[in-house]
Amino acid sequence: MAVVRQQSARSGRWPELGLLALAVAIVLFGYVQVALNTTEALPTDLLQRGGAFAGMALVAHLVVRWRAPYADPVILPSVILLNGIGLTMIHRIDIADGTASVDRQLMWTAIGVALALAVLLLVRDHRGLRGMTYTSMVVGIVLLLLPLVPGLGRTINGARIWIGVGPLSFQPAEVAKIALAVFFAGYLVANRDNLAFAGPRFLGMHLPRARDLGPILIAWGVGMAVLVLQRDLGTAVLFFGMFVALMYLATERISWVILGALLAIGGAVLAASLFPHVGARVDVWLHALDPEVYSRNPGGSGQLVQGLFGLASGGLMGSGWGLGYPQLVPYAESDFIMASLGEELGLTGLVAILLVYLVVVQRGMRASIAVRDGFGKLLAAGLAFTMALQVFVVVGGVTRLIPLTGLTTPFLALGGSSLVANWVIVALLLRVSDAGRRPAPVVDPSSVAALGTGTTAPSPDVARAPAVVGASGATASRGGAADHAGAGAGRPTDDAPTSVGGTPVPDAAPGAHGRSPAPDRHRDADAPSGWTATGDAWDEEDGKTLGDAPRSGYRPVPGEQRPTAATAARDATAATDADPGATLLPDEEHDGYGAHDAHDDRPGRGEQEGRR
Repeated sequence: MAVVRQQSARSGRWPELGLLALAVAIVLFGYVQVALNTTEALPTDLLQRGGAFAGMALVAHLVVRWRAPYADPVILPSVILLNGIGLTMIHRIDIADGTASVDRQLMWTAIGVALALAVLLLVRDHRGLRGMTYTSMVVGIVLLLLPLVPGLGRTINGARIWIGVGPLSFQPAEVAKIALAVFFAGYLVANRDNLAFAGPRFLGMHLPRARDLGPILIAWGVGMAVLVLQRDLGTAVLFFGMFVALMYLATERISWVILGALLAIGGAVLAASLFPHVGARVDVWLHALDPEVYSRNPGGSGQLVQGLFGLASGGLMGSGWGLGYPQLVPYAESDFIMASLGEELGLTGLVAILLVYLVVVQRGMRASIAVRDGFGKLLAAGLAFTMALQVFVVVGGVTRLIPLTGLTTPFLALGGSSLVANWVIVALLLRVSDAGRRPAPVVDPSSVAALGTGTTAPSPDVARAPAVVGASGATASRGGAADHAGAGAGRPTDDAPTSVGGTPVPDAAPGAHGRSPAPDRHRDADAPSGWTATGDAWDEEDGKTLGDAPRSGYRPVPGEQRPTAATAARDATAATDADPGATLLPDEEHDGYGAHDAHDDRPGRGEQEGRR
């Protein structure tokens, strides 16, 4: 028999602090190694630069501990490690070239961390971003088109993707990808049923209707426009790939992936044949070692071939920090920083860096799975996939797996635009993961009796989470934030409790939060008089279906007598006696208490009053 008991939730902040200390130590060790191998002396600015970097990591940890105490404890240390490795490599190339780019990159790091913390402070609930769905679309398109404005846009290395204000330059497409991710998530969570189920079937695939093709065709058209007008292959690939991935995640229809792949391949072939700059990159990719292509200036394959030679000379273990010749590759600190790292750290170090990226992406996907609302799922998955796609495109171009695109490696490469934008992405992932891991509020079962006698029910203890104890005595608890597809755009719902091994999730009823009424479920034979089974899905992690789960949550049957507070309390007591794993929470639809599982996304009345 399952027994419910209270157990303190683990926030993970102490493990995060330990991982941060390890990440900072690795970065400082690399910084010292660069100085010892190049100047045979300790760096004179170790305290200034190292202290500034460690201070930023500590401040970030304290703010996360304060404002997102249940955020994923691995994301921040992983990003700090990547950012620090990038700073160390830039410093090493500065020594070879006689420049001081690392100070500028350290300044952009401080700006990125500050903006990320500002996002955590201002965005208290990620579901509030859903109300900015179409505003984000307008902002994203405007940012993409800003470089085309005369007098504002700048052409650098043949691509018009920059805007300049005085001595400063910025790449607005890096911010546009965040705005468009918010738009895609908000749009798809509202229209996924039409995109998934409407339309004919052909060869076993569920094809979309003609009118539903509009969004993907618009995305494809905007990507092609960016490719043609701005000569920016990387942004076009990133933009279109993110949209197709979110379409698949929202609909689970492979037909959208096939359609997106056909459009991408067709667009690439068309662009390579019609636009010279795209054709030149394809030619460099296919014939990199051809003497004519290698010596072509500009647009030759010299940069790519030198990067390949650097990777080859690094071998398995690398030449060591400060002992290679990465400066021989053009733009070794930005576009080809992966080749520089591969030369001095070898294949082993390069694989380790890619594994850190994999950890960040996996944790972002895990946050997407943990959070309960559809918007948060798509937003976190879209941002994590965008980072993964960007890393793949960069590494694939450097290793000659795919044509070069001009994208920069997140957190590693020199450049403020990409660094700042990716720190904002980290902040959003931390916010979503905080909602997904937040423990469930617990209501004292005696509040049911208090309601029946007319006394005031005590407020729930939100500092403790329920844990389901199996026969073996093992415990498991999990928290989450919930939303329903019927919720109005921009109307964030309250945090929803979740618990591994709980009972099915009851439907949301119309109440004070502007939710749409849930569809009526079939009448359950075991339900008390005047109630109907909610019929929501059983817990995904346990893999149980509704038929395997005890049904303890009920809604009033349309047309039958409305239960009173006394009958609600009686029915709730009977339900919890039949299912000890249920948690008693207030029912907003009637003025009584119903038995609900910890998965229910509706907060208790005491929680609502406490929030007021």
